[in-house]
Amino acid sequence: MFLALLVAGIVVAVALLGLFLFGLRRRLIQRPGGTFDCSMRWGVPEDTDDAAELAGKGWVYGVARYSGDSIEWFRVFSYAPRPRRVLAREAIEVLERRAPLGEEELALLSDAWVLACRHRGTRLELAMSEDALTGFLAWLEAAPPGQRVNVA
Repeated sequence: MFLALLVAGIVVAVALLGLFLFGLRRRLIQRPGGTFDCSMRWGVPEDTDDAAELAGKGWVYGVARYSGDSIEWFRVFSYAPRPRRVLAREAIEVLERRAPLGEEELALLSDAWVLACRHRGTRLELAMSEDALTGFLAWLEAAPPGQRVNVA
């Protein structure tokens, strides 16, 4: 009986420690400011038939943070202290903006808009709220003089 209680106590302690570290990581990401909820789908095919087949699949929920001339993107469900992707402002090309289609409405936050982009030759999609989208496009357009910026 004592051994069972000890094991249960250790399991609960480890679970609580994991939740604490998870929350601490989120706080450390948000601490400098300039963060917004942003789901990402990386490596989206150019072919529209393949893209229709992917509807609602491949989205990863995350938090993006402005950091100088780049966006740092962190997975929400991760303990990694470093960003999963870093998107340089001068390498982001906006292709289109659209509302979520079909099953994407279930995979994304309720007020999300999808922004199709290309970053260094890789097609990706970002999903964010309308307010975050407005800020993101303004950030892209506010590039220093001489930087090539393409905002659709």
